[in-house]
Amino acid sequence: MSGENSKIDSFKALIKLSLPAVMQQLMGTLLQYVDTAMVGHLGEAATASVSTSTTVNWLIHSIPYGLTVGLLSTLSQAAGRGDGREMKRLAAMGSRLSLWLGLVLTAICLGISPFLPTWMQAAKEIRQPASAYFFMVSIPLVFSVTGSMFASALHAVKDTRTPMIINLSANALNVVLNYLLIYRASLGVMGAAYATAISTALCGVGMFVAFRHKEALRFGQEDYFNIDRGRLWKLLRVGLPVTATSAVSCSGYIVFAGMVSGMGVTTFAAHSIAVTAEEIFYLPGYGIRTASSALIGSAIGEGNRGKFRNTRRQSLLVTAAVMTLSGLILFFAAYPLMKLFTSSEPVALIGAKVLRIVAFSEPFFGLMVAWEGISYGTGRTRSVFIIEALSMWGVRILFTFLVIRAGMGLTAVWWCMIADNVTKAVLLTLVGLRQNEKHLFAEKSIQTQEVCL
Repeated sequence: MSGENSKIDSFKALIKLSLPAVMQQLMGTLLQYVDTAMVGHLGEAATASVSTSTTVNWLIHSIPYGLTVGLLSTLSQAAGRGDGREMKRLAAMGSRLSLWLGLVLTAICLGISPFLPTWMQAAKEIRQPASAYFFMVSIPLVFSVTGSMFASALHAVKDTRTPMIINLSANALNVVLNYLLIYRASLGVMGAAYATAISTALCGVGMFVAFRHKEALRFGQEDYFNIDRGRLWKLLRVGLPVTATSAVSCSGYIVFAGMVSGMGVTTFAAHSIAVTAEEIFYLPGYGIRTASSALIGSAIGEGNRGKFRNTRRQSLLVTAAVMTLSGLILFFAAYPLMKLFTSSEPVALIGAKVLRIVAFSEPFFGLMVAWEGISYGTGRTRSVFIIEALSMWGVRILFTFLVIRAGMGLTAVWWCMIADNVTKAVLLTLVGLRQNEKHLFAEKSIQTQEVCL
């Protein structure tokens, strides 16, 4: 009976943490839908101008993402052990690293903004507005990087509600500013850029305030300036493979988008809008992943194998169920979704066609995301990097290059994308099932003793 209660408790904890994270992802994306629709109704050129830098922004944000995962994993394990001193030191280190990294990335993005549209093979008529848009949204990048780190620290101490409220407020502000600046002030694409910059900066400020108000994370000046190499390496050992994974993935997306952009403005607009439209249907999986990573890390910190097994099993089942349902909804809602974002009938028809195809792969995408969350919670992140690199470049990029060279259309390109996701799901499942649980807990026990010493 106690085992059954333990399963129920683990399930309740997973759902309790997942719901705010899922709601944050869903509502945030719904507001981004409105954002995309506002720009989309300015015409195909406006959509293409904004979309040119989308994958580059993914790449830029992938670099600090590894640190956020490293902090989530190490901080949640410290919380599981009840080591308050270690938690404050890790929070200080994450805060310092994110500030430095944010300033460096901001400088890089501002520097490359004049050349980016040319590198992305964008049509000549949209290069100037695309460059100006990227420059403006890059100005508050330091707020975005530090805000993500602060949100990750809050997730690690099982607070997913506060980051949800802050993100939703910032996204709602973004929509209001879009309306005022794009339409009322007639600023067009640059109106969308100003709105994004302002809301991003305020979101980062909000995350900082919430972070400093969390007693378990509130560190002193001596912690902030104290650089402990052992603790830094512990965080980087988890975070660097995640950063490499995201960099490999996002650089692949950039090459992928660059190849599609060469297929023409209409095709690229349909592809970009379809990618945005699909986003809301797989984001619930990412919300559950955040919760499962925190719970997995906490279970390992506690040395609780039963909790670890229950959380792993339930995160896989819940994610698979949610993603199967979202795939069914996507299949039937494909065309109406495309019409929300564009008034162009050719763009809507092309986009709806590829969305109906990708709907069948959503359960595999969910499986992939679930295993990533488990790996991040355990700190075993190198295998995720290897699988991502092999699949992204050996499946998606290679076969996309071949089908485009063969003169095949956007549908064939999306089949390559689906093949990539299915491959990653299968490989991550095989690696996850082979994981040696006994060795994992023994390893964490040794690490705990090292920190105490």
